[in-house]
Amino acid sequence: MSDLLRKPAGTAGKVHDITIESAKGPKSPDWGYVGFGLFRLKAGETVSETTGDLEVILVMVEGKAEISAAGEKFGEQGERMNVFEQLAPHSVYVPSGSDWSAKATTDCTIGVCTAPGNGGHKARVLPKPEKVVRGKGANTRYIFPIAMEESDVADSLLVTEVFTPAGNWSSYPPHRHDEDNFPDMTYLEETYYHRLNPDQGYGHQRVFTEDGTLDETVSVSSHDVVLVPKGHHPCGAPYGYEMYYLNVMAGPMRKWRFKNHPDHDWIAKRDA
Repeated sequence: MSDLLRKPAGTAGKVHDITIESAKGPKSPDWGYVGFGLFRLKAGETVSETTGDLEVILVMVEGKAEISAAGEKFGEQGERMNVFEQLAPHSVYVPSGSDWSAKATTDCTIGVCTAPGNGGHKARVLPKPEKVVRGKGANTRYIFPIAMEESDVADSLLVTEVFTPAGNWSSYPPHRHDEDNFPDMTYLEETYYHRLNPDQGYGHQRVFTEDGTLDETVSVSSHDVVLVPKGHHPCGAPYGYEMYYLNVMAGPMRKWRFKNHPDHDWIAKRDA
């Protein structure tokens, strides 16, 4: 199995704990920015963590929980009981050098998005994002930009959700953001937390560089995470199975600048 594919450790509790250190591997030796955790809680269960030198964005993937962070209580967060309802997500920002806790008021799934923080933002509930439509035809997908660069809500984190209809492609045409060369491109590591609907489904993701030194294609199931240390990273949702993913990106600069694969850029230009 590719070391870029991370399977959940069970079906309850903290099923993902991807840190900067644990993300390093043969295909990602220079990983240094992004972390991702995932809690699957039953109603009444509680969790708490300290942030250390990391900032955190908690995303209520589904279900509801009472959230506290940095000494403040933010009340019950969450609205959609199934992620594929496509309601806008509830999210809470937690700065570095603090802590957070959650008490599940229903069964819930909480994404824990992390990256280096410098204390430049306060703990708060983030505004619910508006849904954005991207692409055309079989490249259509639906985006909730939770914390992208247009909003000054984090020190380094960029977080977004994507819903890809069954039979469609996403993160497509293939694009990369693996050079620290602003304004042409920014270096951003990225994780993809996948879900499929119906749940027994699967999808595909390819992570590849133009020179062929990295070329991994993985089949993803619900609750799998794919690491993208560099290269292009398109996803395909087979007929019959809708795909969701939660993206976490971070790097030296909190800006998203990418380039499409030169062989496939014509698609983006045609559909512009």
